[in-house]
Order: sequence, then C-alpha cells, then structure tokens
Amino acid sequence: MAARPIRLVSGFFTVGAWTLGSRILGFVRDIMIAAFMGAGPVAEAFLIAFSLPNMFRRFFAEGAFNTAFVPLFSKKLESGEDPQEFAQDAFAGLASILIVLTLVAQLIMPWLVLAMAGGFAGDDRLDLAVEFGRIAFVYILFISLAALFSGILNATGRFATAAAAPILLNVILVGTLFLVSQLGADGKMTSLVDPAERYGRALAWAVPLAGIAQVGLVWFAASRAGFPVRPRLPRLTPDMRKLAVIALPAMLAGGVVQINLLVGRQVASFFDGAIAWLSFADRLYQLPLGVVGIAIGIVLLPDLSRRLRAEDAIGGRHAFSRAGEIALALTIPAAVALIVIPLPLVSVLFQRGAFTADDAANTALALAVYGAGLPAFVLQKVLQPLYFAREDTRTPFRFAVVAMVVNAVVAIGLGLVIGFLGAAIATSVAAWVMVGLLSRGRRPMGDIAQFDDRFRTRIWRIIAAALCMGLVLWWAALLLGPFLGGPTWRYLALAILVSLGIAVYFGLGRLFGAFSMADLKGAVRRS
Repeated sequence: MAARPIRLVSGFFTVGAWTLGSRILGFVRDIMIAAFMGAGPVAEAFLIAFSLPNMFRRFFAEGAFNTAFVPLFSKKLESGEDPQEFAQDAFAGLASILIVLTLVAQLIMPWLVLAMAGGFAGDDRLDLAVEFGRIAFVYILFISLAALFSGILNATGRFATAAAAPILLNVILVGTLFLVSQLGADGKMTSLVDPAERYGRALAWAVPLAGIAQVGLVWFAASRAGFPVRPRLPRLTPDMRKLAVIALPAMLAGGVVQINLLVGRQVASFFDGAIAWLSFADRLYQLPLGVVGIAIGIVLLPDLSRRLRAEDAIGGRHAFSRAGEIALALTIPAAVALIVIPLPLVSVLFQRGAFTADDAANTALALAVYGAGLPAFVLQKVLQPLYFAREDTRTPFRFAVVAMVVNAVVAIGLGLVIGFLGAAIATSVAAWVMVGLLSRGRRPMGDIAQFDDRFRTRIWRIIAAALCMGLVLWWAALLLGPFLGGPTWRYLALAILVSLGIAVYFGLGRLFGAFSMADLKGAVRRS
C-alpha cells in the first residue's frame, strides 16, 4: 500500500487528458440533446432533474467530503498510520448518509425541483422534472462513493483510472440517445405523443446505470492499489469525528455554492428556454475549467498535503507556483476565445434540429459572460488547496458566504433589468470576488502560499499573447463568417479558426517568453 511520489505536471496532464476526453463526449451528448430535444420543456425538465444529483455531489463527492478526506488520508499514507482502516470507516459512514439522503429525496422531490426552478410551478415541466428527478437522483449514491475511491487513488499518485471514470457517464448517455433514436427510426417506442419524452425518460434511467459503472471501475482500481474497501456498519471513531469536523464547514461552503446556482436557475426559470441556454453555455466553458482547473485541484491537494506533512516549504511553493502558471497559461487564452468568438462556437456545435438560431444567440451571450469569469473559476481551484491541505475549511466557507451575497444581489438585481443574462453575470462577478478573498487570506501562510518570481514575470507575457490571439480570432471570424454560417463548410471553418488561435497563442507565447518546451520537459522530469 505504498504511496507513489506525486508527479505534479505529469499528473496534471494525465487528469487533463482524460477529462478532455470526457468533456468532448459531453459535447457530443449535449449536441444530441439539443438536436433531439431542443430548448423545450422536456429538455429543461431533464436538465433540472440531472442537476439535482450533480448539485448534491458537490457536498458528498469531490466537494466537502473529499476536501476533508484527501488531506487526512494523504497524511496517514505519508506517516503509515493505517490508511486502509481510515478509508474503510469513511466508506461506511459516507454510504450510510447517502442511502438516507436518497430515500428522503424521493419523498420531497417536488419541493427539490421547485427549489431549483420555481418557474416550473403550474406547468407540465414540474411533473416531468419530478419523474426524471426521482430516477436520476439515485446517481448521487454511486458517484459519491466513486469519488471516495478516486480520492484514494489520487492520494497514492494513481490518477489515470479516477480521471477516466467520468467518461463512462457520457459513453452511456450518448449510447442511450443513439439507441433511442434508432428505435424511433425503426417505428418502435412510438407510444408516447411527444418524441422528446422518449429521450428524457431514457436519459433519466441511464444516469444511475452510469453511476454503477463508475463506482465499479474505481472500486476495482482501488482494490488493486492495495485498498480493498468492503461494506460494513459505520463506526464513530476519533478519526471519523475529525473528518466530520473538517467536512462540515466545507459542506456549508458547498451549500453556499449551490445557493449561487439555485439563484441563477431560479432567475432563468422565469424565461422560456433560459435554463437550456445557460446549461449549454455552461458546458462549453466547463471544457477548459474541467481540463485545467479540476485537474490542477485534484493533483495539487494531495501533493500539498504530503509536502506540508514533510515540512517541505520550498517544494510546496514550487508546486503551487507551477500549478498556477500552467493553469493560467491554458485558461487565459481559452477565456479570450470564449469572449471573442462565442457565436461561431455555439452555432456550429449546437444549432441544428430543434435548437434554433435564437437559441444559439442567447447561449452565445451567456458563454461570453462565463468566459470573463473563467480565469477566476480556475484560480479558485489553485488557491483552495492551500487551505484544504491545512485542514482549514472554515476560512473558505466565510469567503463563500460573501460571494453568495454578491451573487444573489447581482443576479436578482440584473435579472429584473436584463433578464436571464443577469444570472450569468452574477456567477462571474461572484467568482472574482471569491478569488480576491482567497488571495488575500493566504498572506499569513508564508512563502509556500506565494507565487514565485517566475510566475509573476510570466503571467503578463501570457496575458499579452492571449490578447494578441484574441485580435487575430476576431479578424479571422469576420473573414470566415460566410462559411461559419453555412451548413456545408462550418465544421471545417471552425476547425481552421480554433487551430489558428492555438497556433498564434503558442507561437507568440514562446516569442514573448511566456513558456518554452524546455521548461515543460524540465518540469515533467522534476515532478
């Protein structure tokens, strides 16, 4: 059960590569949902139902629970203090809580749906969302247990399987959509009046099936890594009490984040189609966020936890600075692209079938706003491990409360003036407020929590290269406009546009000294 050394950069690219694959399949899934279901009531009902288990997983999966579990498990692994028994107790306690939560959710599902989308009251969307929600909510049990096994694997330096597991969700959902479309084309499954309901109901059942596949994969990998966790009755040991004490503030902070999402969805639910517009825009900006931000957070947290245990301040500062440098080198150009060319991205990827040009235009507006907040979302993933590695979940909770108030005021205030777009603006503004608070709060932590000279020098060069790329993208989008809007050449035109942006950014980045291949190779060797 020995832990592997955590190779920060190679671990980041491992997680990032698998996450990229999952997000690409997620795009395929969303493209198919948009084509088959559009932005109509069935699509909105499914999206709300699907968001329910994903909301609660922030508490019990990669959110509060793993925020507390991974640092404690990593330190036990580093010191040899029986990490297997700790993992076994954590599994038993988490599974017990999740089973009770799932049963309670079945009883109060109508109220959960209305809490997510009050605008559904009194129309057909409510009944559909409740039906879909009761089926899909079971996913929370499996995905949260999968997150625990993923935390075990990540803490031992085994990132690949845990990073690959989310792909199973999208593989199963895409396969379900394809199967239903083929059955419909053959004249089968035609008893439903609304064809969209066929897809919504089938997707709802596919969600828990995907959860079973995910937990099975990572449980098997954790067992092979030397941690064969088995079901048993929970025990309230001193370690579990400590875990609960650390997890509770993180759970409250996760609750604050979910309140932010609830406010946005509540605002959107009063505008027809807005929930779908925001959801599809969210999927696009989640691509760089998932590939960069989530990958950095997954790798950095166990690495910092173990370095703090070993009192390695120099190595910790290097890891923190390189994580920030890599994250922003990949995120800032992505943010610029989302702001400069949102409509070509949305129209080429989603505008077909039931998803109209108006749907694409509104989704593009939301995407540009989310793009402005993208660096903040990623920086949160870099800064939060500084607190979590010290088992400090209270401070991020206090900061999250402030961000929640900002989000609510901006979303509701702007929602009354400019409509659904106020929710997207509020999300980005609150993210930057959170980054400011996290950055200020790290000052007493010493040098290990400060970016080094190399980071401070290169960040401005990264920004300069990204802004120049943005100008080139804007000009190229004008030239390719007729092709981007046509049915024949739009995929090739978008590929040329994206490839041009990548080439310009990395070419100028090397010219400006923002990064170099020698630095990357050296970082991989050192990690």
